[in-house]
Order: sequence, then structure tokens, then C-alpha cells
Amino acid sequence: MRKYKTDLVKKEDLLKILDAANWAPSALNLQPWEFLIVSGDKKNKMGKNYGRIVDKYTKDWDEAPDKAFMPRNEFINFANVYGDAPIVIVILTEASSDPVYRKAYLESTSAAIENMLLAAAALGLGGCWMTGPLGDEKHLRDLLEIPATREIVAITPLGYPAVIPQPRPRQDPDLTKKVKWLD
Repeated sequence: MRKYKTDLVKKEDLLKILDAANWAPSALNLQPWEFLIVSGDKKNKMGKNYGRIVDKYTKDWDEAPDKAFMPRNEFINFANVYGDAPIVIVILTEASSDPVYRKAYLESTSAAIENMLLAAAALGLGGCWMTGPLGDEKHLRDLLEIPATREIVAITPLGYPAVIPQPRPRQDPDLTKKVKWLD
């Protein structure tokens, strides 16, 4: 979802979405996730910073293999305001220097994000799983006062869709090419 209505998300819907995320499976049932709900001035500052990241990233957009999903100027405009979504959710997890725990935390939190986005869709809302804004993680950490004990996993704008996009094609729509049967 890349275009949102500016209508506020109902608090009861947001709580249902976060509850669905909270019920995700997690390694050792550690439930390492945390959600920051960002709006107003902080969301606007996040957007301006993301716009700068996209502007820099797309300098050679005409040669980029992924340019087909959106024209450069539209992508920059989306980033500057997170598609006009009324809120942005920053998803955090426990930070760990132990590679086994780090992977467990990231995978567990990713399951929570999936649950969150599926619940949002079931309620008529939309989101967009994004890691692009992490291109300037220091800015996010400073702005949102995120401690070193937390790792930023992803960000999603959340709101009511202004446009329902067509599904993007899969790189390999034939699932049988991605499955190996081992005995």
C-alpha cells in the first residue's frame, strides 16, 4: 500500500492489529517485539528524512532493476509523507550480539509484523513493510529515542487505502521451482 487516506485509524482497530501481532509465534516464546506508534511532527520528520534517503538511492533510477514499481518523483513524494498515512509504526526487537539470539529475535518479530499486516488488511487498513527508512538509522534512533538495547526491524505506514494496488508479479510464480523434496 503506497497511498493512504488521511483519516485517523480508530484506536480500537489499532489495538486489534497490535494484539494480532502480539499473538505471533516466537522463538522460546520470548516475544521480543515492541511497537512505536508515530504521528504528527515526529512522523513528518521521519518522512522528510526518508525522502532524502530515497532521493539519494534513486539518483540512477533509470538504470535500477526495481524502478518499474513506481516513478522516481512519485517514490520521493511517497517517502516524504509515507503516502499520507496518518501513523507510522516502528517495529523494534531485542538487540543481541549473540548471532543465534539475534536471528531468533528478528524472525520472531518478523512473524509479529506479518500478523500485524494481515490483521490490518482484515480490518480494511493497509500497510507497507519497509526497511528503506533504516538507511539513516541514527536519525531514527535520535528522533525516537531508541536505546541501543533495541534493534529496528522495519517500519510500516498504516492507514485506510486511498488506492488498492494490483498485486505485483512474483519473480518465480511457479512454486514447484522453489520446493525441493528431500527423503
